[in-house]
Amino acid sequence: MVLYDKILVLDFGSQYTQLIARRIRQRKVYSEIFPYNAPIEKIKDFGAKGIVLSGGPASIYEKDAPIVDAAIFGLGIPILGICYGMQLIVHLSGGEVERAQRREYGRAALKIDNGAGLLLGLSEGSIVWMSHGDSVKTLPAGGFASIAHTSNSPHAAIADEGRRLYALQFHPEVAHTHEGGTILDNFVHGICKCSSTWYMSSFIENSVEAIRQKAGGGNVVCALSGGVDSSVAAVLIHKAIGQRLHCIFVDNGLLRKNEKAKVVDTFQRHYNLNLIVVDAEKRFIDKLKGITDPELKRKRIGREFIAVFEEEAKKLGSVEFLAQGTLYPDVIESVSFKGPSATIKSHHNVGGLPEVMNLKLIEPLRELFKDEVREIGVELGLPDEICYRQPFPGPGLAIRCIGELSAGRLHILREADAIVIEEIKNAGLYREIWQSFAVLLPLRTVGVMGDERTYDYTIALRAVNSVDGMTADWARVPYETLAIISNRIINEVKGVNRVVFDITSKPPGTIEWE
Repeated sequence: MVLYDKILVLDFGSQYTQLIARRIRQRKVYSEIFPYNAPIEKIKDFGAKGIVLSGGPASIYEKDAPIVDAAIFGLGIPILGICYGMQLIVHLSGGEVERAQRREYGRAALKIDNGAGLLLGLSEGSIVWMSHGDSVKTLPAGGFASIAHTSNSPHAAIADEGRRLYALQFHPEVAHTHEGGTILDNFVHGICKCSSTWYMSSFIENSVEAIRQKAGGGNVVCALSGGVDSSVAAVLIHKAIGQRLHCIFVDNGLLRKNEKAKVVDTFQRHYNLNLIVVDAEKRFIDKLKGITDPELKRKRIGREFIAVFEEEAKKLGSVEFLAQGTLYPDVIESVSFKGPSATIKSHHNVGGLPEVMNLKLIEPLRELFKDEVREIGVELGLPDEICYRQPFPGPGLAIRCIGELSAGRLHILREADAIVIEEIKNAGLYREIWQSFAVLLPLRTVGVMGDERTYDYTIALRAVNSVDGMTADWARVPYETLAIISNRIINEVKGVNRVVFDITSKPPGTIEWE
């Protein structure tokens, strides 16, 4: 089994915390996120070769400001503080932090005072990204020195080389800091002496061994949707235990065009997985009759999915384990010191199944970010169509067919959506755009087709760019591509006479319409 050098990130609530861990992993060094108030014994047991203190929205001087256990400074390993993490290091070390007279936000040119160590190889005037209200007024006594400044921050970067404590007022993890990767390389490889061993090939090797040990001789059941997460999880587990994995694919009638045929062809014919295909379209559509509220749609779909899955799993007889494609961002959210985020909309997954079925969980992807899952899929030989597939919501077309569902309206949406995806691919944009799809609106408009008056449905096109789905901006799809999509939908999809393009970002909107 391959052993990994590790960097621990302590989270103080920054919107960039996950990005810090991802950027470290991109340096082929394993990184995990703990809440800032993780017990010191847990931090010791993790065995990191370095610790990063994230930024955060709080001020050191706020009541109940998050404070790390000062015992971490006695662990003898390098520590890097970013933004709030910097202010925390200074405050706990006896320095002085002041409330800035004006918040500094945006780009700044870094003036290098000491180009060794953390800032080795950085260009003079390198652009960095500031985002802070408080700033360092006085450095702690002892070994701290300023190693870089900007026109507005005399202590933009500081270091105590003797204690191996480092801090930055700016964010090296964001793309706006032009040489942030160099800084992280210097910390992870140069200062912490981490080896680059975090490769997906070694992860697969370790996971296969771990799955075999956990599953023993037991059977595993897995809900396979055809999306990248469940697909990679299924193929990885199949590699470990073979035919003792039983995959269940539920056709709920809310899928994209030819979805079932593609899943059967890929997993049953090419990978020889035990695949149970359940035709439950009528069952789901019946449950959704008369329902227009999107949250109620999601809940009914979720409950019915669990019911169908449980029924099919019981037919298998002795099953001990449930496999899920849980990813690391889900794990982080569940242990966040801030608690769960406000519910904008419920998400449909099989999270409730273990309680219902009393099964033990196997989650082989729970340490991975989405981009790493895609890498694993490529390593396992899954087709690009699955590995680089755009996200598709659990409730499927139900939340893109606004208003009450019917087989006829779902058919219109399915055909229009297929045209959108096909033309986005033809334009070479599919892997550039986070999500692109059609939405069927519950209104009809007057049109003219073949000198005749029409009164048909409107399709809205949605295309957004995002990193993780938490925020998104509408994609600037070329007019030529939009024209082709519009013409094809109106000419080929009976029942549609108008196409519009949604140019709303998230926030204030959401990516999905429901």
